[in-house]
Amino acid sequence: MFLAAAACPYFAPKPYIKSLQNAFMIVGFPLVGVSASLDALMDIAGGKVNIHVLMALAAFASVFMGNALEGGLLLAMFNLAHIGQNSNLSKDLGYGFDNAFMALISLSLCLVVVSAAEEFFTSRSMVDVKELKESNPDSALLIEVENGDVPNISDLSYKSVPVHSVEVGSYILVGTGEIVPVDCEVYQGSATITIEHLTGEIKPLEAKAGDRVPGGARNLDGRMIVKATKAWNESTLNRIVQLTEEAHSNKPKLQRWLDEFGENYSKVVVVLSLAIAFLGPFLFNWPFLSTTACRGSVYRALGLMVAASPCALAVAPLAYATAISSCAKKGILLKGAQVLDALASCHTVAFDKTGTLTTGGLTCKAIEPIYGHQGGNHLSVTTCCVPNCEKEALAVAAAMEKGTTHPIGRAVVDHSVGKDLPSIFVESFEYFPGRGLTATVNGVESVAEERRLRKASLGSIEFITSLFKSEDELKQIKDAVNASLYGNDFVHAALSVDQKVTLIHLEDQPRPGVSGVIAELKSWGRLRVMMLTGDHDSSAWRVANAVGITEVYCNLKPEDKLNHVKNIAQDAGGGLIMVGEGINDGPALAAATVGIVLAQRASATAIAVADILLLRDNITGVPFCVAKSRQTTSLVKQNVALALTSIFLAALPSVLGFLPLWLTVLLHEGGTLLVCLNSVRGLNDPSWSWKQDIAHLISKLSSREPTSSYNSLSSVEPAH
Repeated sequence: MFLAAAACPYFAPKPYIKSLQNAFMIVGFPLVGVSASLDALMDIAGGKVNIHVLMALAAFASVFMGNALEGGLLLAMFNLAHIGQNSNLSKDLGYGFDNAFMALISLSLCLVVVSAAEEFFTSRSMVDVKELKESNPDSALLIEVENGDVPNISDLSYKSVPVHSVEVGSYILVGTGEIVPVDCEVYQGSATITIEHLTGEIKPLEAKAGDRVPGGARNLDGRMIVKATKAWNESTLNRIVQLTEEAHSNKPKLQRWLDEFGENYSKVVVVLSLAIAFLGPFLFNWPFLSTTACRGSVYRALGLMVAASPCALAVAPLAYATAISSCAKKGILLKGAQVLDALASCHTVAFDKTGTLTTGGLTCKAIEPIYGHQGGNHLSVTTCCVPNCEKEALAVAAAMEKGTTHPIGRAVVDHSVGKDLPSIFVESFEYFPGRGLTATVNGVESVAEERRLRKASLGSIEFITSLFKSEDELKQIKDAVNASLYGNDFVHAALSVDQKVTLIHLEDQPRPGVSGVIAELKSWGRLRVMMLTGDHDSSAWRVANAVGITEVYCNLKPEDKLNHVKNIAQDAGGGLIMVGEGINDGPALAAATVGIVLAQRASATAIAVADILLLRDNITGVPFCVAKSRQTTSLVKQNVALALTSIFLAALPSVLGFLPLWLTVLLHEGGTLLVCLNSVRGLNDPSWSWKQDIAHLISKLSSREPTSSYNSLSSVEPAH
């Protein structure tokens, strides 16, 4: 209607132009005016003064000033920009209009494009949580088990049940093309699966009996029976969806401030507009209402009201959403956008050793009796245990560690598999986090005594020695450890059974590519890097030297790690990042400015207190997180600067009377679009500096080989 009214001078006979325009305005203005009035009244009733209120005030003021056509066009274009993406203007277009009318049409189309672009970029900034939800099946093929025996994969009886009713320990059939419903372990069969949509890992993986498979994994080829290890609400896919939704809902400090600022800012704009409208004629000799020679103070005030609307400021935090999306696509889950601000403030990063810097796949190299055994030291060739001291120690340690997730315990249990060992039964059990465990065991035989209940303790050397009260015994044990035939380069655990001490030597290797990650954090990230570990100094320094860490703190209990994190963060004057995965890392992860865990192997405690979960089983995501946080904070600052600049460039000419209202709307929407465009840059992989960008470009051009890294930050190949 407003377009037709504007076009009247170009197709209507002169005597009827005014009448036709009035007719079109009478019909058209209520169509947009009523809707705008209702929106504005609802906002005002709710105590809000926002862009809808400002636009409605500007439009109705134009009508009362006698510029009904301009007020109607103002509302029409604003509606086009915000809710009219699906409008099809071409249906109403005719031919024969001159350039002025076509410019008006182009303006309207431009606003539609601006609005559609804003909506597109905003949607791109969000993780497609809906797609993740849809990738989880509604049902699972539950295998019917009789007498506790699972039938062979070729002869099965199963039924379809809702995925939410699958219990831990249930057996499920997963065929080709199907999706694994819950976290599970392959029981029979094999398959080729992909977890690209979960972790960003492109390479398909082979799943065979004994392998763990996350819920949501797609079976590309093969048929397998899996055993559920977690219920649906605790499975990987559901956790990703929940954490991503929480991350978007948890607003960072800047966004909360902008939300509060926007409300007060809009009220200030209204006051300033009123001041210009009523004080302009006295201070600057402007006419109160517009004339053919000069725009009035009321018209200028309306221009300010439109130009200074805080739309661009409101979308400035969009960069946080793009960062969350970018991280999720790399298999990195953030527990809220505020984590990015905290991460950007950190100057120190501390790594746990076992399972974080190293593979965590310890292998048992030797079992060495060192104290209390027949002969008094490890040089004795006479055995005092049945069948011998090494086998007895391994049997006891494996029985105590059965079912554990600790790397040392897993290594001991794995080493015992397939060996002819005596049967040991654990009667009672007590765990000391970060130190060791004690138990009463039954089944231990001695050459001189019959079977009876015995007290056994397993843990660090310090934990075992603390159980001996005699200074002479302590000295003898420490001397025996130092005189070990295998030296001090291995990871050590000690076992004590009725005062007889056995040393267990284990070997752990640094993860592939960790040295590159450490070098990147130090050279590009300018971060202070250190290691916090409960291992003894020789083992810790062996790994530290291999990966390039020069600051190491050893022999730390969980409370010691906690104190170190607190003290270092305080002394350094900045935040601290703690990277770990074990139960003993829980207090330190909670106390750190930002806690990062390897989700695949992390304990439930570590996952609960961590701020960032790395779904891939390597630490190459750490530099990505740091660089992304710095990129995001920079983008948000740029967005605020762009928003304020666009407001200023639109408001000043409007107040000075150089811009009509419709052009002010266009500049206003253009500023919002610029902020959206800048925010979408956050979907790109971050870099530390422009120098690194140039270096990567030169390297790419010279090699012309695709990188297999986590991103452009690192050339480290992810572990599979």
